[in-house]
Amino acid sequence: MPLPSGLGHSQFRYFSMKITDYRFQFIQTLAPLYDAAEAESFFYLLLEALRQMKRIDLALEPATEFSESEIEAWNAIIEKLKTFIPIQYIIGVTHFYGLELEVNPDVLIPRPETEELVEWILSVNENKKLKILDIGTGSGCIAIALAKNLPQAQVYAIDVSKNALAIAKRNTKRNNVQVNFIEKNILETDDLEQTFDIIVSNPPYVRNLEKEEIKKNVLDHEPHLALFVDDHDALLFYRKIADLALKNLVPNGQLYFEINQYLGKETMDLLEQKGFSQLELRADIYGNNRMVFGRV
Repeated sequence: MPLPSGLGHSQFRYFSMKITDYRFQFIQTLAPLYDAAEAESFFYLLLEALRQMKRIDLALEPATEFSESEIEAWNAIIEKLKTFIPIQYIIGVTHFYGLELEVNPDVLIPRPETEELVEWILSVNENKKLKILDIGTGSGCIAIALAKNLPQAQVYAIDVSKNALAIAKRNTKRNNVQVNFIEKNILETDDLEQTFDIIVSNPPYVRNLEKEEIKKNVLDHEPHLALFVDDHDALLFYRKIADLALKNLVPNGQLYFEINQYLGKETMDLLEQKGFSQLELRADIYGNNRMVFGRV
């Protein structure tokens, strides 16, 4: 069978093609750049987003076809994937803690490890009436997940990026929750001007020396402002947010951070030196030190 246009022999033109046949060519084309399992996952993510078909639907209806225009659209997506544009940016949405969130290159794509941070907060604070602040909210993933699962809570979220806040606001509407957004540079903030029961943050923490560990799709396409810190002051955001937490958390208030896996001890030492108590360092599902907790 000749390859569809964009996958190899461009002289061949298709008016339709079985989706199952296209799936084979899609995976075969992308497997050298990613791997077969990841390429296959891309295919089914796109199938659901563009065709509203799940894997089981295709298995039950293997004769279903793509039209010529669909083939052209999918071939264009393949070209984007060849340049390592993240699949979530191509689709325009991702999923986080059971929520669907809009994402684009103005915000980081939420990670599964961050879901674990949300789960930790929820497990400690079930059914409580709380005032919560998320610092560096990006897409709003943490704030929105907390607002959705703690309906009695007042949730606030800060970000320095106007574009990120616009996306986060749309994500609150998409998920039918209320979050109070504030545009603010946290590094230039001396007082939050109100008190909170919980402050949570997933700030920039990747050092430049760790760039070689970062996948090309992240390094080339996700916002560096939300990712990287100077090698010589990697805990800059943690130090600043900890100082604000000391001022603006209520007595016995809770501070949660997502952290650089290589700086667990340093982050814990920082919080201990500032006087936080009940400190706890937790690993993520991959066994990397990823979260810390402390109380005022």
